[in-house]
Amino acid sequence: MAPTVPTTVETDLAEARGATGGAQTLQDILRRQEGLPVDDSFRSDNVGGDAVPPRNLSPLGTSSDADLWRAIRYDKLPDAHVSTDTEVGQVMIQDGGMAWLQFRAGPLRTYGGWLLLGTIGLLALFFFLRGRVMIDGGKTGHTVERFHMVERVNHWMTAASFLLLGFTGLFTLFGRKFLIPIMGHDANSVLLTVSKYIHNNVSWAFMLGIILMFVMWVAHNIPNKLDLVWFKQYGGIVGKNHPPAEKFNAGQKMIFWSVVLFGASLSVSGLSLLFPMDLPLFAKTFGIANDLGLPSLIGMDPLPAAMAPQEEMQLAQLWHAIIAFVMMAVIIAHIYIGSVGMEGAFDAMGSGQVDENWAEQHHSIWYEKKKAKGEATAPAEAVTRTEPAE
Repeated sequence: MAPTVPTTVETDLAEARGATGGAQTLQDILRRQEGLPVDDSFRSDNVGGDAVPPRNLSPLGTSSDADLWRAIRYDKLPDAHVSTDTEVGQVMIQDGGMAWLQFRAGPLRTYGGWLLLGTIGLLALFFFLRGRVMIDGGKTGHTVERFHMVERVNHWMTAASFLLLGFTGLFTLFGRKFLIPIMGHDANSVLLTVSKYIHNNVSWAFMLGIILMFVMWVAHNIPNKLDLVWFKQYGGIVGKNHPPAEKFNAGQKMIFWSVVLFGASLSVSGLSLLFPMDLPLFAKTFGIANDLGLPSLIGMDPLPAAMAPQEEMQLAQLWHAIIAFVMMAVIIAHIYIGSVGMEGAFDAMGSGQVDENWAEQHHSIWYEKKKAKGEATAPAEAVTRTEPAE
């Protein structure tokens, strides 16, 4: 459907085209650049007709080359002109690429970049105001095993692969704007070529890590009533109360489900980008949404249920990047708590052993179970957990 253009404007544009023999004018081009509607029917409908035999020559496919390219431009090329039966080959010019490029270079970079910088800024401010969460009573020198070797290896494999994927993805998105002025075109080209191979291959380690993480820890991350107490007392990070918790507290459960769900979405959209012919996502999803009547519920027109592979890849890339930005913000907060934000937290995934005062303070129910099994020494100097006020 042609875009709606005010009648007086279209009349003026049509008169201007009279001076160009019906071709588009500078005003048409400027309106398109400004994002204003342009009725392209004077071009899209002018795609020739039956073959016209020129004198002493064989018939042309259409009346002129210009007609032929307009037919290609507006996807009105007769099937007889297409020399391939593949879906990709039939799409010679795909308009959606410009919308994808503009969104990627504009809102995606802008809001995604500010999300990461804003997260870092807020954490820095919080650290300045709150300081580090220390172990009440200090360390006892006695430790209890928090995570065994397999859990730690999988955690660091997943973490390392995510960092590589995050940095290479950011290089790809921001390279043209920020790295070329610093490194030059040649060095940036080498960096992005290497980043592409790293991104495509390290992704398999990340996907494996997400699967193993889910299998090992899902039973410990089911929400329960204790999580409400944890939220009520702000996890002990704000104030002095330290709410009771099992192996994972409510904050860690949020991190777990964020990593699992966002990681799964990143994996599926990444696979679709690697294998666009075999794993199209959006057309089928939109078709299901249309069948359920979801677009009409929010006043939208039906979503496109048939897409070329190029369109599928553009949407998959944007979704992949948006989810990646959200997950990176979550992981930045996770890194903060596990390093400078909380004394003794890094040991859990470093050596696997945590001080018993730390265990009593942050995971008292899990610690009591460890003591009952004889896996903790329960030293006399261990602190006593403060029960939450009723």
